[in-house]
Amino acid sequence: MTRTRLVRLGGYGMAATFGAVGVLFAAIPAKVLAAFNRLAAGLDWPLSATQPHTLYLALALGYMYVVTLLAWQIARHPEERAHAWVLTHAKAASAVVCLALFALQEQYLLYLANFVVDGAIALVVWWLCLKRTPVAPAGSMSSGVSAPSRAAPPVHDNARGW
Repeated sequence: MTRTRLVRLGGYGMAATFGAVGVLFAAIPAKVLAAFNRLAAGLDWPLSATQPHTLYLALALGYMYVVTLLAWQIARHPEERAHAWVLTHAKAASAVVCLALFALQEQYLLYLANFVVDGAIALVVWWLCLKRTPVAPAGSMSSGVSAPSRAAPPVHDNARGW
């Protein structure tokens, strides 16, 4: 499977998953929070607040919409790095904030779960879409592998390397 196809499939998969999670947040927010609290209670962890209709629900839905849109754009345009760059930063920021809340506020299972999931997504998107792979100059045989016969798609980088 080519890297472009893998990025495309990953983008569509993330878009579907993010969209589904956003729908769950919108349709049954109290049940999502209650499910995490049941699991937390079984682990003898503190329970999180369960008021589902707050400003945070609106922010969560907006965030899920944006990351769904970013993943969809990654799938549609795998050669574009900007969408992957923004999605990586969004998921990494979400993970870091949840880790900080877990460490500094309460040890809610929801914080730890979001840290692990969003951190993993950030790493996978970075590895799949943004990590640079060394490319030998055309015609160079220094690595023992000939240069690809088809030109790579254009990469839209700026001076910062994204």
